[in-house]
Amino acid sequence: MTVGIDMGLAADGRQALLDLEELLSTRLLVQGNSGSGKSHLLRRLLEQSAPWVQQVVIDPEGDFVTLADRFGHLVIEAEDHPEASLQRAAERVRRHRVSVVLNLEGVEVDAQLRCAAAFLNGLFEVERDDWTPALVVVDEAQLFAPATAGEASDEARRAALAAMTNLMCRGRKRGLAGVIATQRLAKLAKNVAAEASNFMMGRTFLDIDMARAADLLGMERRQAEMFRDLGRGQFIGLGPALSRRPQSIRIGTVETVSRGAAPALVPPPVAVSAEETRELILSAAAVEAPRPPPRRAARPPQPDILAQLAQYRPAAAPEASATPPVPPTAEQLASRQQQVANIMAAILEDPDAGFRPAAVLYQDYLVRLRIHEVPGQPEDLPAFRRMLAEACSGIGAEAAETPEWQAALARAAALPEDAQGVFLLLARTALERGACPSDAAIARAYGSHSASRARRLLGWLEERKAIVCRAERAGRRSIAIIGLGWETAPGDPAAPG
Repeated sequence: MTVGIDMGLAADGRQALLDLEELLSTRLLVQGNSGSGKSHLLRRLLEQSAPWVQQVVIDPEGDFVTLADRFGHLVIEAEDHPEASLQRAAERVRRHRVSVVLNLEGVEVDAQLRCAAAFLNGLFEVERDDWTPALVVVDEAQLFAPATAGEASDEARRAALAAMTNLMCRGRKRGLAGVIATQRLAKLAKNVAAEASNFMMGRTFLDIDMARAADLLGMERRQAEMFRDLGRGQFIGLGPALSRRPQSIRIGTVETVSRGAAPALVPPPVAVSAEETRELILSAAAVEAPRPPPRRAARPPQPDILAQLAQYRPAAAPEASATPPVPPTAEQLASRQQQVANIMAAILEDPDAGFRPAAVLYQDYLVRLRIHEVPGQPEDLPAFRRMLAEACSGIGAEAAETPEWQAALARAAALPEDAQGVFLLLARTALERGACPSDAAIARAYGSHSASRARRLLGWLEERKAIVCRAERAGRRSIAIIGLGWETAPGDPAAPG
């Protein structure tokens, strides 16, 4: 299935669609001077593709942290963690398919390069089973892949440039699709820019940048003047994921806002007399003590980044009204619970549902809630993941209300969300004394086709003292649930899922 991302309107009034699957294979370069709408374009791309693919955003100015409130991205503050922790966190990000924003706003330029290099390198340091598609967006790419030496140290510059070159040259085979944006093509390393096959060029004024943009788009040099006339949010796009010929695209609206937006116009106050103005400004300034230089507000101690990833929860949406809602009756709660159960069952009827990302299933869930007019506030993404884990376990409606199953849910809550579905599958099977699930069935509950990945997960659960695996006769296997006293019957690990 081809996924077309709506980027806005083409010159002829039709939708300008970007082929997401093609983009994952061919990468994208965005160029535009300050104020051209470059960050707006990236935000539109991220918002429209959020339900379809994992996203990693390298954010030097903190512009994209607001994605967390709407789409559930995990925000990692680079200033709170050493480089080694950031690299390990990036490995966990790939393994658990979490969309993240690496916020570099609070660190100096030299540290920004080193932190970004560590994080990008961590995205590569994962096993082949974890090479799932991910969109890696790097804003202000000229900072991390400069064409010449700048204010950063040579060591930091070389590390960042090597990581960016890896992303653009070797990322495709590992599922990493680089989307890089820059204000100045002339300041971006040519070996990094040359690896992109899709281009979106915005308003540009300097001759050297216009000429290079025209070359990348296959235009004649005399046509380069057109880049000066582009409006804010208007780009010329070309590439296999966009169009075979350069086309003008007006970027559509976005749902989230940037923290880095320029201040709006504010008229000055009504003028007073010259004497009052002099008294207000100069006399007061003469007696006031000099102010200390502004300091960044102190931040509370932060947890280890790996623990933060494991316990990640997006912020709850603010209440729409200050008036307390009327609590629903028991009958209304029971009716809604039944409607939700029916919707979850319908979603899981799709044989490919187990292999689709939770974010995609969540969008399907929200649409079905609206179609069936289910009352009440929709569950957030983490709550949906827990519901999905319980639904995938196959537990019946009556058994789900028993104290025994509630104890299993309590133990599952101590595990990362992506492991809860497998644990509950094993717990339900053990509770019913069924045959131990095969590697294929466990991999499916984990959202993977890899049997070796399922076996590694069982080993990890055993290390966490959640289960005990026992080897039985004839190569069979049984699994006991620690703390609950349940155990599956022996089953064939090699059986089909």
